[in-house]
Amino acid sequence: MRLDPYVEQLQDALGAAAANGDREVQRAAGLLSAGLEPAARLALMNALSDLAAEVTAALDDRVVEVRLDGRDLRVVVTPTAGVEDEEPTPPPMPEGGDISRITLRLLDEIKAKAERAAAAQGVSLNAWVSQAVQGALSGTRRGRGDDHDGRGGSRVRGWVRG
Repeated sequence: MRLDPYVEQLQDALGAAAANGDREVQRAAGLLSAGLEPAARLALMNALSDLAAEVTAALDDRVVEVRLDGRDLRVVVTPTAGVEDEEPTPPPMPEGGDISRITLRLLDEIKAKAERAAAAQGVSLNAWVSQAVQGALSGTRRGRGDDHDGRGGSRVRGWVRG
């Protein structure tokens, strides 16, 4: 789904509103219009993602996802019922709250493996990492023996397999 027509529609509306003003107002509207594009794209993507979540909640056997594909969006519908070896469902996203952006540095080999695992599950790398963190945080600790791998390291169990 191309977002360009919708962003351009917002920019045109801003330009039309500014047309009633003087030269300075029109110049300011032009500058605001250029700055509006990233925020408008993000707002549209968030609205469509929320819509996909509502549609998914209303369906019994399908998951609707909105994925970023370059500068455009792709809507993906996948079946969830009737699969014998179905993976456990990811933990639900918390209601409300703000979304924060982080930078994650991974070795190239680990990133490549994570990308393959995400692709195998039909989700973006961002969604896969986010769901892995949610799964790890929603797990219950049983005892120290269950949390350590015997080599001095820790292991995290969750619904995501790499």
